[in-house]
Amino acid sequence: MPLNLLKTYPQFLELGHLNEHQRSQSLQGIFNRDIEGNLGLNFRTKTIRPIKGEEPAMVILFRHLTTEEIEIEDENGKKYPKRIFEMDRSQRLHWVRHHLEEKKKDNVEVFSVEERDQKKRKDIIRTYIYDVEQKYIIVLDPQRTQLDYYLVTAYHLNKDYGEKKIKKLLKRRLPELH
Repeated sequence: MPLNLLKTYPQFLELGHLNEHQRSQSLQGIFNRDIEGNLGLNFRTKTIRPIKGEEPAMVILFRHLTTEEIEIEDENGKKYPKRIFEMDRSQRLHWVRHHLEEKKKDNVEVFSVEERDQKKRKDIIRTYIYDVEQKYIIVLDPQRTQLDYYLVTAYHLNKDYGEKKIKKLLKRRLPELH
């Protein structure tokens, strides 16, 4: 587990051989070092903050960075969302800080786009950091004050629709970064 603290971009964290508890401990160590305990975490001078919700903000953010949402159907046929562990996101957890600090300059697209938030049922502006080479995306929401960003999630574009969606968003990119 401590070996994962030594991993750097573009290496993957080693999680496959760990049980669920060990995996959680290892990922939490990376998260604490790079995000929760990193009071100076910024993107282009704007402070990175976790999204807010019904649970502590850092709990929500950790979940978004290490799990994916799937749709489950219960025995009555009712569908509901559930978050489950996702290996591709988790193996790349330490990439978040690397990209926010813009240590990689080549083959990275940074852009803002106006899009529809289906849960909030309104149009919002989102900022994306897209590592074209590694097919990795970080999603930021600018705060209303435009002084800081909320870190929404980050994930590997491992789904068939993922890269197509990002390319469509790139075509609609706003002229300035928000």
